[in-house]
Amino acid sequence: MLRRGTAAGLVALSMFAVAPARAHEADPATFEPEAAIRYSQSAIGRQVGDHAFRDAGSRRVTLAAFRGKPLVVNLVYTSCAESCPLIVQTLARAVEVAQDALGPESFNIVTIGFDVDADDPTRMQAFARRQGADLPNWRFLSTDQETVERLTADLGFIYAPTPRGFDHLAQTSVLDTEGRVFRQIYGADFAPPALVEPLKALALGDPGRLASFGGLIERIRLFCTFYDPTRDSYRLDYSIVIGIVIGGLSLSGIGFVVLRGWLNLRKHSAGPTAS
Repeated sequence: MLRRGTAAGLVALSMFAVAPARAHEADPATFEPEAAIRYSQSAIGRQVGDHAFRDAGSRRVTLAAFRGKPLVVNLVYTSCAESCPLIVQTLARAVEVAQDALGPESFNIVTIGFDVDADDPTRMQAFARRQGADLPNWRFLSTDQETVERLTADLGFIYAPTPRGFDHLAQTSVLDTEGRVFRQIYGADFAPPALVEPLKALALGDPGRLASFGGLIERIRLFCTFYDPTRDSYRLDYSIVIGIVIGGLSLSGIGFVVLRGWLNLRKHSAGPTAS
């Protein structure tokens, strides 16, 4: 399981430097969390393939179905007794805050089981219920071993079998609207801004939000949305925009006075014209 309080709180896995794409087959006795983080970070900017999964109703779902909105992805195994439940419970709290701040339809979330022998649709659904992850646009998915290998390689996610189950990177990935890895979030217990801020950055960087007046207003609202640690939630604070507007008006007024003085000075310097 994941050990908290040190770098090992982010990862508990085997050495994978020789063959990172097949890290799940490595020896858990050789543990290098720093190498795992480097491997995970190397996935940023990578296009994630259009992998196929089964949802709670055994319906086929592909990652392409989530394009057009940011996608939050995390991987678990349902028989985990410690780290995976904590990761999903932490993510659930962060998703609640993010949906409140950004809107429940602004992004999607998927949790994928990587223990393919056990993590079938029924167990994934039961796992979701136990962790209280009953939130809009969050789906728990199953797949086969080949897809898990390709997906984990795309995401830079590391896991390794142990006598107790699996050691694995405590990682949540944020994908952009085109399905590229935008940000990695580490740890089994993280504060909501770790999730909300990259989602905000994607929303603010979306040129489509400037296509209408309503989009511009929404962009301003997002710009003025800040995390309040005393409330453990986001709130609107328009003081920055108001300050910018007041400052702009003040500079405009000063500029007008300077321009008017300069024009008057030129007029007087030119003197009377000859008749």
